[in-house]
Amino acid sequence: MTGLHLAVALADAGWHPAAWRDPAARPGALFTARYWAGLAAEAERGLLDLLTIEDSLGLQSSDPVAPDDRTDQVRGRLDAVLVAARLAPATSRIGLVPTTITTHTEPFHVSIGIASLDYASRGRAGWRPQVAGARLSDAAHFGRRTFPEFDLPWFATPDGKAFSAELFGEAADFVEVVRRLWDSWEDDAEIRDAATGRFLDRDKLHYIDFEGAHFSVRGPSITPRPPQGQPLVTALAHDVGPYEFAARGADVVYITPHSRPDAVTIVAQVREAERTTGRVGEPLRIFADLVVFLDDVPGAALARKARLDELDGAALASDAEIFAGTPGELADLLLDWRDAGLDGFRLRPGVLPSDLEGIARGLVPVLQGRGAFRTAYETTTLRGHLGLSRPANRYATA
Repeated sequence: MTGLHLAVALADAGWHPAAWRDPAARPGALFTARYWAGLAAEAERGLLDLLTIEDSLGLQSSDPVAPDDRTDQVRGRLDAVLVAARLAPATSRIGLVPTTITTHTEPFHVSIGIASLDYASRGRAGWRPQVAGARLSDAAHFGRRTFPEFDLPWFATPDGKAFSAELFGEAADFVEVVRRLWDSWEDDAEIRDAATGRFLDRDKLHYIDFEGAHFSVRGPSITPRPPQGQPLVTALAHDVGPYEFAARGADVVYITPHSRPDAVTIVAQVREAERTTGRVGEPLRIFADLVVFLDDVPGAALARKARLDELDGAALASDAEIFAGTPGELADLLLDWRDAGLDGFRLRPGVLPSDLEGIARGLVPVLQGRGAFRTAYETTTLRGHLGLSRPANRYATA
């Protein structure tokens, strides 16, 4: 039996919009380093492969395509890359994967930010590029581009689908630029010989000379090649186009099945996307996302979710399957779905920190008892946790 990989997705007070009102939540600490360090420590205590940190370029909203005026849900958040940088010295093994939005940022800045995180964490950095997607209104925060006006829901219209494909094409170029910049320094470009006064071998820095429809970037980076060579790139995907985006540039794809048969179908679509895009090298690692509410007492997690639904005024809706039950019941589900071809799972705690503790202190021991999860970290890098090799530099000569 091969071991599962487990990740946790950290967002605000939890993935339920009323999570901050749960008695176990800590809303007063949401914007403190101590809060995030505590979550990371709990995830690492559970020996999880990685944690992801959500981000956005507009305030959170209950409306997926526009801002709202609600004041009874969490609004505001810290920058994900900076949070991850703060967590690097506070952790020693768990992978740190912040989100950045590709639609309104520059690949050069993101490249050096994630490379710097890889240095700060000594090889545990990852990155989740995210397309701005439905929130076209975020463009007004930057004033550098104008988006077309669509009838809502815009992404369901033919013109909207074409525009979405254009955004994903831009994101694919973005990832390619970032990856080339990570390779723009060869591993031994730094000589650091004080006696001869040679710090750098300039012949081992390379112009990437990227020219595409969306970016023109010469390079090289200002940051030497990261410790992992290429930090882990991950992507959340819900359809064939995003699966192909992941197949072109990611190492891990997060999918959102709602049953085991659904997982079988989506895994097949992901593998077909790899063939369609001509992916070479190691296959995508496929993780399924689940929103989870956990309690050792049968029925307690479901009752807690129901109370939060009542506080929010609506039943929780999610792109991912919602699970409420005991750690043992969740272990049953994960091991059943694993046979659909999944490499692991990214769990979204309904309430933080309590449902993260349910994962680390409840679910993990159950999986360990069934021989399905590690009992200690065996590697020191994020790529190592997932069994991924360190890539060769595309610009290096033999």
